[in-house]
Parts: sequence; structure tokens; C-alpha cells
Amino acid sequence: MNRKPNCNAPGSGCYDPRFIGGDGRVFYFHGKSNEHFTLVSDSALQINARFTGHRPAGRARDYTWIQALGILFNSKTFTLEAPKTPKWNENVDHLKFTYNGNPFVLSEGPLSTWHSPEKDVKVERVAAMNSVIVTLEDVAEIMVNVVPVTKEDDTIHNYQVPNDDCFAHLEVQFRFFGLSPKVDGVLGRTYREDFENPAKPGVAMPVVGGEDKYKTSSLLSPNCASCVFSQQNSREEEATEVSTELMGTLDCSKFSFGLGIVCKK
Repeated sequence: MNRKPNCNAPGSGCYDPRFIGGDGRVFYFHGKSNEHFTLVSDSALQINARFTGHRPAGRARDYTWIQALGILFNSKTFTLEAPKTPKWNENVDHLKFTYNGNPFVLSEGPLSTWHSPEKDVKVERVAAMNSVIVTLEDVAEIMVNVVPVTKEDDTIHNYQVPNDDCFAHLEVQFRFFGLSPKVDGVLGRTYREDFENPAKPGVAMPVVGGEDKYKTSSLLSPNCASCVFSQQNSREEEATEVSTELMGTLDCSKFSFGLGIVCKK
């Protein structure tokens, strides 16, 4: 099994940035440098992305790449990013993480693993550095690779990369478990059964808009014009899971009536 993002498979977001939707169709979403856009918004899951990039003189739009991901689920928050770096060094790890706003360090080395206190988030290295798999229990699996814009890419596409930034960015591939029929977002909408892809078939670079619908104010903001994520739904889902676990361990013989617990004989 390939444990790094496959940029040519559904659920991926790579390059500047090119996505492949849940429907298998390729599309480009340019966004804007240093702004945030919602990739996936569902009732109890939101995944936002911060874009990095620049606009050379004479260009009508920014060149952009995915620089960071911000995730909200189960009343928790998780971020990972590739910080700005002038020159790429493959012997340096270019990944930073936070969980519930607190930075944490993932030891370098293949198979190094970090778990959240509740064990509902796992981050595992699949190489000594710059490649991880993030698992959100029963929600999603995210394969992430950090890469720079190479001199070859710069020459081919005329990005005009400046000397002080190699635009280290993320290649990502998502695998989701149990998305709802109303899921939305730049990528999320492509998983809906009623989604009609506006990308024109046969076009070399089918660009899909929606910046106005999916722009959000920060990496961990739940709000965008088309977002369906609800902090309340996320909390209720978590509470249901906790109450179910508790009920499985209750001994009804120890409780009297009036405690809000219903026991069956």
C-alpha cells in the first residue's frame, strides 16, 4: 500500500493546487495567497487550507499552493503546516503541528507516532521527515507530503519564485469515512451524489471557481458562505459517543430512580 499522497487519485490536492474529486474528475482551484479556503465542510467535520504563493508582475492572479491544513472535529482542533523557508533542505523536517491550539513535536524517524490524549487523533511518520499520515478516528485519513517548488517547476511554469521563499507546500490525499449527503467545500462537494462538476471535460486546466463561497477568515474558522459544519453537531456527536460508552458499563442495580438513567430489565 502506498502511504504517501497519490496526486493522480481521487481525494488528492497537489501542485498549484490541482484536485481530483470524489467523482474522479480533475480540477484546479486557485484561491489567493495568504488566504484561507474550506476544502471540506460537513456537519461534524471541517477542513480548511491556507494558501501560500505570490503574483509576479503582469499576472492577473496569484500562483498558489496549499501551505497548511486546519481541522475541526469532535470539538477538537488540529493543524499542520509547512512553514516558510527560503531554501529547501531535504535533511530538515518542514512540518509543524498543533492540537487544541498547543504545539507538539513528532519525533523524527520512520514510524514515529503521536496520539492525542483521547486517542482520537494519530499522526504517524511514513518517512524520516516531511511525510505523515494523520488519522481522525472513524472520520478521515489524510496522507501529507511536504515539497518545495523546484527549479524545474519554476522553469516550466514561469512561477518566478523569489530568492527568499521556495514555497514549501503540502501534497495531500484524503480518505473519508461516512460523509453526509450535504457535505460541501472545494473538495467535499465532489463527494455528493447530486454533484454536477462544472469543470469542462477536455480542457487542459479546468479551473473551478467558488472563492467567494469557500473563503473563510482563518485556518480554524468554521464559517464560510457555503459551510455546513456545526460546532453544536460536533459536540452532540461526541456526547453521544461518550454516553454510549458509559451506558455499556453501567450496572443498573446500583442506581435509584430520578438520576436521568433509564434501565431495562
